Amino acid sequence: MPATLADILDDAARGTFPPPDGTTTIVAQPAPRDAGVIAFTAHSVVFTDEDPAWVRETMASIGCDALAAAMNPLFLTRMLERTGRTTDTVILLTVADSLPGAPPLDLRELTDPDHPRVAAAHKRRDGVRVWAADGGLVLLGRGVAGRWETAIEVDENSRHQGLGRALALAARHLVPDGEHVWSQQATGNARSVRAFQAAGYRPVGAELLMFP
Repeated sequence: MPATLADILDDAARGTFPPPDGTTTIVAQPAPRDAGVIAFTAHSVVFTDEDPAWVRETMASIGCDALAAAMNPLFLTRMLERTGRTTDTVILLTVADSLPGAPPLDLRELTDPDHPRVAAAHKRRDGVRVWAADGGLVLLGRGVAGRWETAIEVDENSRHQGLGRALALAARHLVPDGEHVWSQQATGNARSVRAFQAAGYRPVGAELLMFP
């Protein structure tokens, strides 16, 4: 197995996943901000600076199938209590390759955006940039382990017109050539899941981030 979370993510973006052997890999946090769990097919990765022995003992103590232990609510609760961190929800982690050329959408970059989604992005990503289209926003920044991450926002009166898919596709043109762009969708947000998959984002696994 690769030694760092960045290596694991880079491999996954290229279609090489951890072995589906029912085990859990524990790696160090890539940065003080970023801790959490990624569940791939039959293999989980916990990225934390906590004692690996404590992590394994805690997973073993909750009495569930080893395949599910790293995403079990009991284990996650104990991790949050031990680290003093918070979380939102389990999300679907997706990735897409960059695309050449300019986005096929009229975008204007915002230099001082005032939007709740943008404010939240600055807490979780570095180097955030934001572009506006008529009826929506697309943002790009460096997130977990330095990966390029995107998120979109579509105004209520601009929904059901394909704008979400167009914004997600635009992000693939905005990242540097040869890079990958990642995005997370709440598992219950079927509309967002459909938009990103229609824009060519591939499901990779489930992720839960733990915030300072």
